[in-house]
Amino acid sequence: MDAPVTRRDLLKLGAAAVAASAPISMTDLARPRQASAQTPKRGGVFRFPGFDPPNFDPHQNVHWWTFIYLSLTHSGLVRHKAGPSVTPGTLPIEGDLAESWDQPNETTYVFKLRKGVRWHNKPPVNGRELTAEDVAFTFQRAVTIPGNPGRATFQEIDKVEAVDRYTVRFTMKEPFAWFLDSTALAYILPKEAADKEGMFKKPETVIGTGPWMLERYEPNVRLSFVRNPNFFRPGLPYADGIEVRIDIDPASKLAAWLSGQYDFAPELQMTLQRSDLEVIRRRKPNLPMAEFVWLPSTFGVPKLEEEPLKDLRVRRALYMAVDGKQVIETNPFGFGHGSPNPAVPAALREWAIPIDQLPPEGRRLYEPDLAEARRLLAQAGHGSGLRFPVESTGSWGPVFSDVVQSILAQWKTAGVETNLKLKEGNAFIASTLGRKFEKLAMTLRGGATTPDPYLYAGHMPGSPLNTAGVNDPKLTDMLKLQRRTFDEKKRREIIYDIQRLCSQQAYYLYVSPSAKVLSAWEPYVKNFAPNISLDYGGRLMIAWLDK
Repeated sequence: MDAPVTRRDLLKLGAAAVAASAPISMTDLARPRQASAQTPKRGGVFRFPGFDPPNFDPHQNVHWWTFIYLSLTHSGLVRHKAGPSVTPGTLPIEGDLAESWDQPNETTYVFKLRKGVRWHNKPPVNGRELTAEDVAFTFQRAVTIPGNPGRATFQEIDKVEAVDRYTVRFTMKEPFAWFLDSTALAYILPKEAADKEGMFKKPETVIGTGPWMLERYEPNVRLSFVRNPNFFRPGLPYADGIEVRIDIDPASKLAAWLSGQYDFAPELQMTLQRSDLEVIRRRKPNLPMAEFVWLPSTFGVPKLEEEPLKDLRVRRALYMAVDGKQVIETNPFGFGHGSPNPAVPAALREWAIPIDQLPPEGRRLYEPDLAEARRLLAQAGHGSGLRFPVESTGSWGPVFSDVVQSILAQWKTAGVETNLKLKEGNAFIASTLGRKFEKLAMTLRGGATTPDPYLYAGHMPGSPLNTAGVNDPKLTDMLKLQRRTFDEKKRREIIYDIQRLCSQQAYYLYVSPSAKVLSAWEPYVKNFAPNISLDYGGRLMIAWLDK
């Protein structure tokens, strides 16, 4: 076994790595390989670092780690297919709790559930069989419960009926083309597991039908999961358990991984910081890796009804004052490798419009031009400079903070002074979702795996995720139209047009590219491949340890 790596060792090696760093091409990397020729092995425990979730209720927060943990313990009607045969960035759908489904018309979906699916054997559910009533309860709750930030995903549901014990029928208010790709992925909850307030926030309410069961949660320390012996997929999962250590410090996580305490690269979605790559390669020369553009990116949320950001010229100036290449060089995940983001994240490559297909004023947003930024500010009456507060958080790690600082520093060169106000992470999420920020919030996006939440939820009047306060009748009509359009080619054309319109209005400030990340795992982890979704459970349940 390698000797433990100290923080001091890392600092020394990091300096050497920066000096020796060079662009990495895919020819240097091992791609995920099919493990079909190997015999799966049962046993062992997967280990990786994680974050504390604010709670475990999927209808009460949008924190990525809530959904990562629930992917280990819960199931949906459908899920994304996983494994080395799936190219990162593509998200094919397969049945999960649903054995089959049918769409008899544009507003009706009928799902046939697997028989004999058992809830985790924990009180008060005690391993009873999952039925159509559970599915109906979950979706009725998602639509009606106050404070669900993801409500826009479910709002087209008019009625959910348990036709019989194993059949569920959804009736939509209007055609909803994204239903299978988003809504049907929602995790199913057992009604009796809720606390006396009807919430699923506490760890004892984490009772699902998924591959692992939450055995222990110690805040600020760890989460432990054990194999569900009654999981409905025969033979799965292969691993007996999962240990997640709460560890948010990048140097600590890296040191723990290099000394053999984790089985995967230590950052979100099993990625590593490219700035550490040379260090990692020396310690782990045969590491399997995959490279892909990931979803997360930093962006600005302006309060559109407030001066000075209600002025389109000011928002355009803030775009043009930022050089995305500098930002992605600042970001150690990208370290110079990344893709600019239109309104749909670049990682959703089938739906994100190429920047060169935006209208001229949209393309200009991605061409840094300090002189033009200053000219626009002067036209808006801010020729002698501009100052406003920016709210953000220091709780999401130094990488996010560094990217925010890089953006603010570039604005300063254009004459825009900002007063950065930092909040605790969960408090910042709550204040941003509640639009309780003064002028501008710098935050992250990237949990959703379809364009609809970024477009519809982010721009529809009345949506909890419309944090900028967009109210554009033409855009509203286009957002509704794309939801009603089942023909993918036509829907893509509409979504491209929406992104063109968004680029002309600069409603949000997508000033940070998404990193092209490297994901890595130990050679003894077999049949694993990363992807852009938060579905750790789907990817890990088919992987095994071969030590």
